Amino acid sequence: MSHRPPAGPPRTIVAAAFVIALAAAPPGPAFAFTGGNHEKITRAALPWEPVTLTEMADARDGAVNADDHGGYFLLGPLHCDNADYLASRHDPHYPRSRDEASTELLACVRTSVTRFRNAVRAADGLVDADGKVRADQSDLSSPCTWKETSDRAKCEVLEQLGRGWHPIEDFYAHSNWSDRAAPGPVGLANPPGLARTDVAPFLDIRRYSAMNDADWTREARARIPADLTTGCYSDFDSTGVKDHDCAGRVMHSQALNKDTAASPRSKTGDNFDHAVSGATAEITRQWNGFKAELLATYPDHRRGEQMVCALVHDDPQSSCP
Repeated sequence: MSHRPPAGPPRTIVAAAFVIALAAAPPGPAFAFTGGNHEKITRAALPWEPVTLTEMADARDGAVNADDHGGYFLLGPLHCDNADYLASRHDPHYPRSRDEASTELLACVRTSVTRFRNAVRAADGLVDADGKVRADQSDLSSPCTWKETSDRAKCEVLEQLGRGWHPIEDFYAHSNWSDRAAPGPVGLANPPGLARTDVAPFLDIRRYSAMNDADWTREARARIPADLTTGCYSDFDSTGVKDHDCAGRVMHSQALNKDTAASPRSKTGDNFDHAVSGATAEITRQWNGFKAELLATYPDHRRGEQMVCALVHDDPQSSCP
């Protein structure tokens, strides 16, 4: 039985709270995994043909890097920023509660859930009612443009997936999920590391996409470890408010990020490699979940199978008879 994802906001809007912030935010320097690292992770995770994979993964122009251009730079939930927290045993006066930090992290998860739902709907345009790939909607002879506007169905699916996967990749670079603290006292400049090697259970995007938002939010919140933290960054938070003051908080740039191998937190053990491998395993999970959702949502005339075929092949009209 097919089960379409619950109705959500229009595909051109991730969350209403971001709209004003997005319009006001000027371009700025990248503060996530570099485009090259996003490309490395995405290429390693996806068994796609080369032209399609480049559209998704390219260090500058790929869909997975679209959120690092323009006003998207400074929207914290699009990079899993500002979910910072230290337990009282590490800092009895930390200015944010566990609940506040979890709320910011869930705003990041919500962007990916919304994008997943949008991508499932956009995939409907890849094939006709009889399950035949639509050549005009899957053609990549000209590059896609990631402008949140109507485009070929394949470009629309790639954009929604790429913008949804970007914050998921960033989570592994911006959090202490997979890393270890440096030797010495644990605190603001050296938050604890969770050293987890599994994918994060609260990033179960396919499952959440089929649930009521209140229900999956409640479930995901219960799955967030007490000592999980990302870093404070002076960008727009989930309410659309720009916070310039990270004083007294775990800071993205100085304490936690592993955006490059040269970042301070990357220099402890294999922290950078663990962030990369965690993000790679996560995108593999996300792609497998998306494929499964297409098969479940569009079973008639094997339309879901044809959609998957159209997404992974460069010339789907020939490769997906």
